Amino acid sequence: MNDATVFLVDDDASVRDALSLLLSLKGMRTQLFAAAETFLETYRPEWRGCVLTDLRMPAMSGLDLQQAMRDRGISLPVVVLTAHGDVSTARMALKSGAFDFLEKPIDDEILLDVLRNAIREDTLRHDAQRTEDAARSLLERLTPRERNVLNLLVEGLSQRDIAARLDISPRTVEVYKARMMEKLRCRSLAEVVRTAIAAASADPTDT
Repeated sequence: MNDATVFLVDDDASVRDALSLLLSLKGMRTQLFAAAETFLETYRPEWRGCVLTDLRMPAMSGLDLQQAMRDRGISLPVVVLTAHGDVSTARMALKSGAFDFLEKPIDDEILLDVLRNAIREDTLRHDAQRTEDAARSLLERLTPRERNVLNLLVEGLSQRDIAARLDISPRTVEVYKARMMEKLRCRSLAEVVRTAIAAASADPTDT
């Protein structure tokens, strides 16, 4: 979480400065934006942390920013902070994927706790994505036959059943299995299954 940043979007300079000071005193990094459009223009895929946005802004609102982030595949958690909240607006923000919806005035410790949890969620999501991508990269090293053996092992078939299904000898299945496990850097069948499941989670075509 050392590189995590709170990307603060608010058209009110005094609010930006006050929140930035509060967060910096608590050891949190911030980057300030006077408009949602500026955040979107500046955004980089490698950014980690969360977005803290005002709800009402002159051009693009906090809800508009949420939608634009979703449309662009920006997965940073969004915390909406507003002095003009109501139940329907809060419901809309949360339904659109907001991490939380907070009303001003907000207790400093509550705000800090929400932001830390949002950053933690982003970190966990990013770590999971890296694990999935690594697993998929390993599976791409397998030959079609090794991939067949892997799929059948994941289904729970024995080596003898796999041999019968693929019309090869059990010894040949054993050879494919050994090569497959070496390429996947797995020492047990349980690790093989976990790798296959992680790769499937990373595959957008997998349903």
